[in-house]
Amino acid sequence: MPVIVLEAKDFTSPLFLVRTWEVLSGCTTFSLVASLEPSELNKNSSNHQHLQTLRIFCMFSWCFFFTLTLLIHILSIIQFHSLIPISWKNLTMTAAVLGALMCLSASVVFPWIVMDHQRATPRLVAAVVASCITFLGYTSESYVLRTQAQEQRGYMGSMPGLLKILQVWGGCHMIPLVVEICGLPTFAHSWQLWVSGVSYGVCVLMSLVTLVVILGDFAGRCFLPFDKLLAGFSLIGVLLFMVATVISFIKILHLRDLGQRIPNKSAELVIMETVVASITLLAYTVDLAFSIKLLCDRSHT
Repeated sequence: MPVIVLEAKDFTSPLFLVRTWEVLSGCTTFSLVASLEPSELNKNSSNHQHLQTLRIFCMFSWCFFFTLTLLIHILSIIQFHSLIPISWKNLTMTAAVLGALMCLSASVVFPWIVMDHQRATPRLVAAVVASCITFLGYTSESYVLRTQAQEQRGYMGSMPGLLKILQVWGGCHMIPLVVEICGLPTFAHSWQLWVSGVSYGVCVLMSLVTLVVILGDFAGRCFLPFDKLLAGFSLIGVLLFMVATVISFIKILHLRDLGQRIPNKSAELVIMETVVASITLLAYTVDLAFSIKLLCDRSHT
């Protein structure tokens, strides 16, 4: 099959421009961060040995979505994506929205937690600015894709699809946070850490299964009706994140009681966990409402 390259007018299309923007700014971001000396990062905190997890999280976000966007960009240019056995429209929407959310997280976590605020060098500031520009690029691509017709956006461009991307983001965000919080000075009961960790792990697994089924167009091959499976996943996600969110608020109350005996970084991580858990719980709750409405509409037809 001959390879078809885009026409000249396609190189000035909004999608081509924003993806080029994402590739350049993403490459700039992780290159700047990789070139930093250890002394330029936050070494004043008593927990600095644990903060490497969050730095890895930021680097993974920038590098992974740079690689994925570059691959999507190349396949779009040579028009080779039709030979790939995945749903291309769902893949591009997922990459754009999830890339925007992950780059936003990295743009917040890196300057807030990882950076040394007392010794902010020009390269550190440039890395944060480049990360914010990358986030704007993915946000612009998400907007461009959302303005397309429904058949071009696919399921992930609908409101339930966007909520599922938000759930993936919440689960991915919780993995490094759980690792960090487990390494903090003991201020929470071990059962709280175990329950939270298991809840997040189960939800991440369900989100990944949902993504694989949607991107691979496997909905018709599921052993259960896919809409009922999604409703079940949403219900389990609501219950598990409800428990995890309550535990997070209990940790905050415990931190307040301990006062000055807990480092600031510990409080910041617990607050971040509570905020992300609350947002993800809201996403699961709204998604469950959409799933119930869909099942009720189908039962009446």
